[in-house]
Amino acid sequence: MEKIEVKSSAVVFENIDQLPTDDKALMEKAIEARAKAYAPYSKFNVGAALLLENGKIILGNNQENAAYPSGMCAERVAIWKAGSEFPGVKIKKIAITAASSTTKVNKPVGPCGACRQTLSEYEINQKEPMEVIFMGEVGKVVKIESLLHLLPFSFDSSYL
Repeated sequence: MEKIEVKSSAVVFENIDQLPTDDKALMEKAIEARAKAYAPYSKFNVGAALLLENGKIILGNNQENAAYPSGMCAERVAIWKAGSEFPGVKIKKIAITAASSTTKVNKPVGPCGACRQTLSEYEINQKEPMEVIFMGEVGKVVKIESLLHLLPFSFDSSYL
């Protein structure tokens, strides 16, 4: 038997104003995207902003549909848009934010499992870490240096 220890670390900021200037600007873009989300059923709006290696910022927001589960998360909308418009361009970081029209989201909201899996494939393929910055509507902001810190023992194409 072998015991494997998995470690992860994050930097937690008290609010968006404590973020470094470039991270704050990216999160502000995610907030703009969040405002345009189509979430009439869950009333839970999510926005994502990707910073690409070429300096472009790609936005995404969640898109719901009455025929559950036909909707799509903000992170996957953004990453697939980046992959379609800028194939092969590395993703440096992603900012994610969530808000609800029924309650104040005052704790950080990280990507769901499906989004972690999708984002991990891009990080693995580009052979460079993708920083992940996430928050709710207000309050603390979490910054992690690699998506794979959120998804240890990830599944990738090497298993196929």
